[in-house]
Amino acid sequence: MKSVCVEGTLVFKFLLKSKEMESMYVVEEGEDRLLTGGKLEGGARAAVFRLPGCCDEELLEYKVFVIADIVSPFDLAASWRAYKENLRPSTVRGVPDICINAAPEGGSENVSAASLELDLERYVVPSPTCSTTDVYAANLTEAPRSLAHNSVFTKCDASGGSPKSSEVEFHTANHIASEKVFTDIGNLLNPSKVSLNSVMANKGSDGMFSPLVKQGGQRAHSVDCGFGSPRFIKSATANGFLSDLKYSEAKAMPAAAGAVAAAAVADQMQGPKEDQCLAIVLVGLPARGKTFTAVKLTRYLRWLGHETKHFNVGKYRRLKHGVNQAAEFFRGDNPEGVEARNEVAALAMDDMISWMQEGGQVGIFDATNSTKRRRNMIMKMAEGKCKIIFLETICNDERIIERNIRLKIQQSPDYEEETDFEAGIRDFKERLANYEKVYEPVEEGCYVKMIDKVSGNGGQIQVNNISGYLPGRIVFFLVNTHLTPRPILLTRHGESQDNVRGRIGGDAILSEAGEVYSGKLANFINKRLQSEKTVSIWTSTLQRTILTATPIVGFPKIQWRALEEINAGACDGMTYEEIKRNMPDEYESRQKDKLRYRYPRGESYLDVIQRLEPVIIELERQRAPVVVISHQAVLRALYAYFADRPLKEIPQIEVPLHTIIEIQMGVTGVQEKRYKLMD
Repeated sequence: MKSVCVEGTLVFKFLLKSKEMESMYVVEEGEDRLLTGGKLEGGARAAVFRLPGCCDEELLEYKVFVIADIVSPFDLAASWRAYKENLRPSTVRGVPDICINAAPEGGSENVSAASLELDLERYVVPSPTCSTTDVYAANLTEAPRSLAHNSVFTKCDASGGSPKSSEVEFHTANHIASEKVFTDIGNLLNPSKVSLNSVMANKGSDGMFSPLVKQGGQRAHSVDCGFGSPRFIKSATANGFLSDLKYSEAKAMPAAAGAVAAAAVADQMQGPKEDQCLAIVLVGLPARGKTFTAVKLTRYLRWLGHETKHFNVGKYRRLKHGVNQAAEFFRGDNPEGVEARNEVAALAMDDMISWMQEGGQVGIFDATNSTKRRRNMIMKMAEGKCKIIFLETICNDERIIERNIRLKIQQSPDYEEETDFEAGIRDFKERLANYEKVYEPVEEGCYVKMIDKVSGNGGQIQVNNISGYLPGRIVFFLVNTHLTPRPILLTRHGESQDNVRGRIGGDAILSEAGEVYSGKLANFINKRLQSEKTVSIWTSTLQRTILTATPIVGFPKIQWRALEEINAGACDGMTYEEIKRNMPDEYESRQKDKLRYRYPRGESYLDVIQRLEPVIIELERQRAPVVVISHQAVLRALYAYFADRPLKEIPQIEVPLHTIIEIQMGVTGVQEKRYKLMD
């Protein structure tokens, strides 16, 4: 049976109570809600209809079917608040998603009323993290574990003669490297002479599961607790052995959601074991941007949630053989120098593979790797353990090469004791010439070639035998990255009315203070970027960001749905105190893990990161300044990418209102500067 009321109006209120009479209940407040027309289905109930224009005594009663979903009273209350908020017409209705040179009505009154001092430096405030511009990028890479033990290492002299004693000592108690990492570097370079398994040493680490040979007819594995000798645990069946390995495999999953998580699961379940770990092996002559590319790629993969580390072979060389190596050390016809450089490359590769066996996912192996012989050694060491992709950087622009050489002399520890700058340049160019004599371009295996990508003129990308989700994402990232210097300005919208009330989510308009900030922001952008030919203004589709950008005149404005605030779901429109009082379990879950906590029918920070990946790619691709006006959670995630902050720190990153974070992108890395325009 169905009952339809076409012209009548159903008047109803809610008394929300659970089946248990002793439990708390909520009486819905607010005006009556009228249901005009419509169809009610479900169990037969008596419904009273009041006809329009009739007195209260003239009522019609019908048997109708009603279906009522079980809804949390707190969810319903939050939805009701959001419904009442949305009854107000949007103040930005009709503003196109893309507008160019659009000026607000009334000219620039707001801008002049909120003018700034001419000296923008007076608004600079300290940044929470210091700039790494003056720090040599290779020094920020993974610390060599194979060299971190108490010993006095040897150092070859520049001419390739007898090794000399080095005065450098290293002290690390947590990891004792095996002295049997390799017996003879020639065995690795000529694998036909000896099996690799007889060369590599068994190494353990915290929580690492290592398959071992059969003992007593049973499979076994070792568990290294970080001290003493490994203890052996026998599994009664092969299934039990595989079950024990699940913990180790689970550590290789990225801290991610969405497509990244789905791809990782597919790789784990369907791909060969060696494909579960990926090694990006840099190839190229010195001063071609290898380390800079490696740093950017490492930062991107970490931000996506992949456990990634950057291993720089030059750092190993400086620790083992000292920093004062002249150009003669790098000659291809210097057997002692070649052996010493291959030795530290093998140590770095061994460290990377050991880290992968402990749960690491992507290793960036940063070195010249300029000969086929060296690359064959690397592939042999990785056989059965990880997938190798060579990333070759090629630059033919002499102007850029000269600039990179000068930066190298200024920043590299190899020349920190060189007082004559020009002498350092001559030595480095001689070193470069030695590499050029033996250089062999990559033609083997899976590879990506970046040709003149740093010139700012587009360049080329050549790809060979690349497949899989993660390698595909890496190629897509490399296609869009470049070294053109430009600033990126991040700022939250001006204070909104919900900020004043302490409510999360919503689509509120600006408060009076927020309107003042929008004028100050426009004035700041006009002064800070007045010399730029073009600037893009990006906002979310929520009106508080659009209103903040309204006084900015003369630049294209683009609305991004991806830049919207984290979706609070059922908690939208509530205060944190209301969530704590009415939804204590949700409140406690969020307090325990803000990174992974997902609001009921909403988002987590990991979800936000996944929808922001296209934004990051486009920011990397842009060659002109970009101003991003967005929300706290979104800007935390974007800032974490540029500052290379760990994912677990994202929910605590400080992004205050009425503050501009300027990120300067360029060949020297990432610089940060903050301006606080008002309290």
